[in-house]
Amino acid sequence: MKNIVLTSTIAIAAMACNPKGGETDHESAAPIVDKLENAEQYYALHPRIQQAFEFLNSIDLDTLSLGRHEIDGSNIFMTVSMSPLKDTADAKLEVHNVYIDIQLALGGDTESFGWSPRNQVTDPIDAFDTDRDIQFFREQPQVYFPLHQGMFTIFMPEDAHAPQIGEGTVKKAIVKIKK
Repeated sequence: MKNIVLTSTIAIAAMACNPKGGETDHESAAPIVDKLENAEQYYALHPRIQQAFEFLNSIDLDTLSLGRHEIDGSNIFMTVSMSPLKDTADAKLEVHNVYIDIQLALGGDTESFGWSPRNQVTDPIDAFDTDRDIQFFREQPQVYFPLHQGMFTIFMPEDAHAPQIGEGTVKKAIVKIKK
């Protein structure tokens, strides 16, 4: 497993090449990973991202209850969960068509993620589930990275990601933003 620690947008920009070598032609050349204090740098990605981050910065993240939290109806909502982590081999790449994910580590054990450009995953496990906005793939991620408490990652529809990798349990918030 290739571990990459990303702690700033500078580190993210350094990954703008294919981890197997050479430039990638994909719109999303690397996963977005940063600290919550730097969220403002990502407001331009989508009009609703600013509203999502402003909500996250306005609440006490330490006391968030588990479950669904409405932010802007079906346009922006958040689910807080305690999730068991799993082995790399058991983590499947997934993609979404309708929603952008912001995944924020709130506590517990360190969660790692796998990532690949969506256009490079071609072996689906099953058909796209439109009700759940998700599809899983058999390929292994090209890149793995940890997400420490207070850090977030953003997955656009152009990203395939494999969450919940590691040992133990993580408390996390997943903000869904309709694209």
